[in-house]
Amino acid sequence: MQIALRALVPLAAFVSASAGAAETSHNPMRFFEGRTESEGTIKIALKKAYRTHSTGRGKIQADGTLVLIQQVRDGNAPPKERRWVVRQTAPGKFSGTMTEAIGPVTIEQVGDRFRFRFKMKGGLSAEQWIKPAPSGLAATTRLTVRKLGLTVATSVGTIRKLGVR
Repeated sequence: MQIALRALVPLAAFVSASAGAAETSHNPMRFFEGRTESEGTIKIALKKAYRTHSTGRGKIQADGTLVLIQQVRDGNAPPKERRWVVRQTAPGKFSGTMTEAIGPVTIEQVGDRFRFRFKMKGGLSAEQWIKPAPSGLAATTRLTVRKLGLTVATSVGTIRKLGVR
């Protein structure tokens, strides 16, 4: 399960721009153009919590699709690359893929937060809530991973846009 949980904090910042600058408020994926960074802690049931860190580079394609490549470091594990591809499907709704997800990643805006849902190997289901900061330059994230309806892992973190003043 540790491998499957490595990516759960990072992309979520994709929505943090929605509360910020006017240019991104209508398209939260613009937050990921350029560089981003996320830091957090993952706690798996019956195991010691560990730190996670990722850096990402994102680009919006001509058709509006976000492609985000992240370098992820979890605890003492070797770094790995993660790939997200996300597109808007309706106002406040997004769909995409992520390296560790099995099937689609669905994202929906709920008030001033965003909810990510996806399945992972081993019968795990993930639900992640992202709350943008008023500045639009950061967000907090809370993740819950369940198996058979029971919580087996949680994560909290912060995501920041880099290179913006």
